[in-house]
Amino acid sequence: MPPALPGEDPFSAAANGRRGARTPVWFMRQAGRSLPEYKQARAGTAMLEACRTPELVTEITLQPVRRYGVDAAVLYSDIVVPLAAAGVDVDIVPGTGPVVGSPVRTAADVEALPVLDPEQVGFVAEAVRLLVRELGDVPLLGFAGAPFTLASYLVEGGPSRHHERTKALMYGDPGLWHALMTRIADLTTTFLRVQVQAGARAVQLFDSWVGALPLADYRRYVLPHSTAVLAGVADLGVPRIHFGTGTGELLGAMAEAGPEVVGVDFRVPLDVAAQRVGRPLALQGNLDPAMVFAPWDVVRERTLEVLDRGRAAHGHVMNLGHGVLPSTDPDVLARVVDLVHERTAQ
Repeated sequence: MPPALPGEDPFSAAANGRRGARTPVWFMRQAGRSLPEYKQARAGTAMLEACRTPELVTEITLQPVRRYGVDAAVLYSDIVVPLAAAGVDVDIVPGTGPVVGSPVRTAADVEALPVLDPEQVGFVAEAVRLLVRELGDVPLLGFAGAPFTLASYLVEGGPSRHHERTKALMYGDPGLWHALMTRIADLTTTFLRVQVQAGARAVQLFDSWVGALPLADYRRYVLPHSTAVLAGVADLGVPRIHFGTGTGELLGAMAEAGPEVVGVDFRVPLDVAAQRVGRPLALQGNLDPAMVFAPWDVVRERTLEVLDRGRAAHGHVMNLGHGVLPSTDPDVLARVVDLVHERTAQ
């Protein structure tokens, strides 16, 4: 790998396939849930309301940077924020997750989906601007839900184990499915552009549920729309991360969507993932989020193993293989960050 550019931070170097001062580390869902200071800051405030409050978003996003010394901050938000801002009847129900008041299942439902105006997420842009001033050299990552995952929430009406309504629509009426995915891809692109234009220095496209599909169906029904989203922010010049869970069989196709970084969940070793990606891209991941509950000597061994396997990639961003679990001990994550920094410092 070529060396980092002068003054380039470790995350940006790795994401662009360059050798920085150390392997960068951040954690998906590091902003929130497992931190006592988060629970105190958000006490009495509903999730979506918190996401609409720039000062609160700023505080919550900064908390893990202060506590852990991670190499990137990730905007405190939720994948349904742009849907709600556009006017979709969706709420985040504690203990359940996103719930859609009127599921999308007909051509009329798709036609009625609103278009997102950038001004409708002005609160996100304001939060990003506040954070950029506070973070200094630490990059801020924006994110959005990928079209398949958002479509599944809209069609199912909420979280689903088997995605049966989603698949029924996708297989039963491909034309309507692609119309729905196109609408969502446009909304997602707008949301990501707002974040980058306000100062986010990278973005991640989350496809939490796409691992429910076999490769051939992913290519036919999903890949064109994820590609459209990533292409829709390409001119902004920031690294784009594409991540999904249960996507071991899809990694090569996800790489074709056009990201600079492919996120890998904990099920596939990074050296194997590099072979499946099949092109010189950086990888992100992939310590099992449940692994941090094991004794420290086990966590340490597994962390070092991930770092070792990550050398096969064209750049490595250390992360978990999915989000921080709510009952995670923050002190363990702090030790993981220290370990990564100590072992990889140039």
